[in-house]
Amino acid sequence: MSNGAHILDAVRTPFGRYGKGLAEVRPDDLAAHVVRTLVDRSPGLDPARIEDVAFGDANGAGEDNRNVARMAALLAGLPTGVAGATVNRLCGSGLEAAIGASRAVETGDHELTIAGGVESMSRAPWVLQKPEGGFPRGHETLHSTTLGWRMTNPEMPERWTIGLGDSAELLADRYGIGREAQDEFAVRSHRRAAAAWEAEAFDREVVPVPGTELTADEGVRADSSVAKLAKLKPAFREGGTVTAGNSSPLNDGAAALLIGSEAVAADLGVTPLARIAGRGVAGVDPDVFGIGPVAAAETALRRAGIGWGDLTAVELNEAFAAQSLACLAEWPDLDPEIVNVRGGAIALGHPLGASGARILGTLAHQLRAAGGGWGLAAICIGVGQGLAVVLQA
Repeated sequence: MSNGAHILDAVRTPFGRYGKGLAEVRPDDLAAHVVRTLVDRSPGLDPARIEDVAFGDANGAGEDNRNVARMAALLAGLPTGVAGATVNRLCGSGLEAAIGASRAVETGDHELTIAGGVESMSRAPWVLQKPEGGFPRGHETLHSTTLGWRMTNPEMPERWTIGLGDSAELLADRYGIGREAQDEFAVRSHRRAAAAWEAEAFDREVVPVPGTELTADEGVRADSSVAKLAKLKPAFREGGTVTAGNSSPLNDGAAALLIGSEAVAADLGVTPLARIAGRGVAGVDPDVFGIGPVAAAETALRRAGIGWGDLTAVELNEAFAAQSLACLAEWPDLDPEIVNVRGGAIALGHPLGASGARILGTLAHQLRAAGGGWGLAAICIGVGQGLAVVLQA
């Protein structure tokens, strides 16, 4: 058996807004960039020693269609003997890739892997279904693959196939989370993200993409305020509380982690950022997908042998303010002040397949900066799932 799985390094691109700073970059090129960066930042690493590259990707309908993990490895110049596999657990895809890589290292199947995630929501294509019969006379529909349900199976209960924003409204109702609380949460995300960038907290983590001008996350608004957000109209329900301002935006970006054994770290002369100490997955009703992290986190903590009070930092992906606040309501023993201290997805962005890898990498760097401790990364997933990972540094 191996001596555990460790995060040796973690990088990501800045996250670009929909149609903006990274929109002209293919997703396989975004993925290749973070893979290449990990290799270049480990000068003692022979790339042939990497046994597999696993990438999360939530769409897979466009330029990311041909096993984007393998494409990234090839485009990054890794030897053709380095394999690659793409996984899809929607918003949790990047974290799922890291979980799979950690298991491979722990079992001794691999000594060194790269895991990550990528999404270009700007470049997600429209798709056209084939007609049931030849020579249709009517109009055909192009379906956007950017986000959410499309071509839904009619056997799926209607209450499960509501839109993501409608689900956030449902959670706001269920947990009594008002508009002001959601806007305050969103403002905190922006202000913490802006402060983190100002303090150069992301300098080791974020690597700009060559050929672009984007050097920082494009969605961070340092001047955000509750008064400004209060002017926005509800985005999903008339008279609702969920707006574009207290929801995560559509984004492009990639993130990756170098995951290996302690022996490999010693060979490379690298001090690991953190050890992967616990993992958890959970399913919930699809119409309340946002509370998926609740049970997943509790499982991960139990398997790591720790409790809420042992945590130094928590990264909870902010799909919606209402969704995040609903999770926090279910974790009364968690100090909310240690959650997303460098801002969350409402400010930083949420490129679906990349976000799980992003929160895990951010958490690892944060624990290193804090001098060690326990951390939790958790993410909600469309169609009713949650993933969580515990780190020890």
